[in-house]
Amino acid sequence: MPRSSTTSRHPIARARAALAAAILAVGSRLKRTLRTTAGSGPPFDLPLSQMPAVPVVAYFADSPATIYQIKQWLPVFEQVAQRQPFLIVTRKMDTTRELRDLTDLPVAFARTIDGVLALYDQVGVKTVIYVNNGMRNFQSLIYQQALHVHVNHGESDKVSMVSNQAKSYDRVVVAGQAAIERHRRALINFDEARLAVCGRPQLDLDVAPALPPAPAGVRTVLYAPTWSGENDANNYTSLDRYGVKIVRAALAQDGVRLVYKPHPRVINGTDPACGAAHDEILHLVETANHGGGKHLMPFDADPLAVFKGVDLLVTDISSIGLDFLYLHPETPIILTDRRTDRTRLVAESPIAGAVDVVDGDTVGTVADLLRDNLAKDPRSDARKAARQHYFGFERGESSARFLDFVDECLLERDRLVGAVAAADGGS
Repeated sequence: MPRSSTTSRHPIARARAALAAAILAVGSRLKRTLRTTAGSGPPFDLPLSQMPAVPVVAYFADSPATIYQIKQWLPVFEQVAQRQPFLIVTRKMDTTRELRDLTDLPVAFARTIDGVLALYDQVGVKTVIYVNNGMRNFQSLIYQQALHVHVNHGESDKVSMVSNQAKSYDRVVVAGQAAIERHRRALINFDEARLAVCGRPQLDLDVAPALPPAPAGVRTVLYAPTWSGENDANNYTSLDRYGVKIVRAALAQDGVRLVYKPHPRVINGTDPACGAAHDEILHLVETANHGGGKHLMPFDADPLAVFKGVDLLVTDISSIGLDFLYLHPETPIILTDRRTDRTRLVAESPIAGAVDVVDGDTVGTVADLLRDNLAKDPRSDARKAARQHYFGFERGESSARFLDFVDECLLERDRLVGAVAAADGGS
């Protein structure tokens, strides 16, 4: 019997259908009202009469779930602001509010594309900086009178670091030689002259340690897995395959304190396998801590703040491993490989040739790997050579390079605009 006939025979079903129709009608009227009134206000929400010229803008269109991507750049942007007026432009009000709590830099909310372009025109922006490859970046890239610069939110060997989206920007800031080679391997018809080597300016900044000192005679092992990525090609997490075994092995070591610090998108993620492994690790750590244990789970801490005092890092292909390599080249690292393909791993991630690796072939001996690296650090020389390959700078030089680079972008933009104007005038 057709569903409509069944509904017409049952009073409860008719009542439910009527209620649903009423809700839809109200929702439709509300949506029409919002559409009518949303565009009636100003195109952006921050009065800029006190700062009529802002040559440098950081554009961040995403939700608070990914605010960590721009958060790590805020101290660097604050340094830029000491040289040039600086503005952050957002597209979501909840992100705007959170950023205003995190920094004294002005943060403007622009709801529409027209609002973004009107804001850029009003402040006369010359350089727009992007910390990710969000889809709404392309709405900002419409603006023709500025240079567009991509800085990303970390240095890693993930395939997402070298997508064809790099071709959309006038300049792409990279850390060092390894990043240049990464672009060369991955992209066809890409102009390497767009790359600007600046190291990692964030790593020049002092960060207050987030971990209490370990008890006397106790070594600290940091397990910092990444998330599962947007697709299989970008999935580098060890959590679902090796995470529980790594944690069990660390907890079983005498004189070891485990620090478990997963990627933020593990904690708030939807991957069921990673979620199950994460929950099991929480249970293992809480059980080990029953009665006053020493193991830590500083989920809200700045990743750089948990590095200090660590005696061994276990991590995946991500920016965590390379940041740690730069800041603590004297400390051993163990890398993971969920694909168990050592040849491919070393080709795509040179650091893998300078550290021990946990994969499907070695996960059964992970306790021995932890013990050996804590006792002897067998890969010290190779690791320091890898640091030079990825970065090549001592602390302090990256920040100076980046600040000078931003100044150069402003000068280059003016030169290019002037050349176009001269060509138009002569035609």
